[in-house]
Amino acid sequence: LTGKRLCRERLLARMRLAPSGTAPVFGIVSRLTAQKGFELLPGVLPELLAQDVRLCVLGSGEERYEQYFHRLQATHPGKVSFWAGYDEDLAHWIEAGSDFFLMPSLYEPCGLNQMYSLRYGTVPIVRKTGGLADTVQAFERATKRGTGFLFEEFSAPALQEALRRALECYRDADD
Repeated sequence: LTGKRLCRERLLARMRLAPSGTAPVFGIVSRLTAQKGFELLPGVLPELLAQDVRLCVLGSGEERYEQYFHRLQATHPGKVSFWAGYDEDLAHWIEAGSDFFLMPSLYEPCGLNQMYSLRYGTVPIVRKTGGLADTVQAFERATKRGTGFLFEEFSAPALQEALRRALECYRDADD
């Protein structure tokens, strides 16, 4: 965690995003398919991006999701960066430089990115399914234990609630 701030700064510069100061950085590295839960994002990202946040996305797949991320980048310059395709080096930078890693998967038999996130000190926000449920423990503010933020129902409101809880803890320096 000692290098987290430097990784954030370098990630934002590499992805041509405005410096974030204390604004949280969200990352996504994924195949852009329905399995990965991207249909939930139009229901939550407008509210999230209305706040002072940054979003770094790396992936390729279904045209509708690629077009969605291209539109987000165009309508939120300096806040959203989308790189279509895959780049191993950039994937590691996103994992290392983000504060939160989004995995709203419809289903996920195993999942590796949440484990990479945990290793890099990046808090996963995941749907409680399959391997994600097996590897991410829900953070509890009362005990200050857990490794990430989970939501069960596959819906935009459920994801929105997980994002709200994550941001609330992020802004509370004691947690």
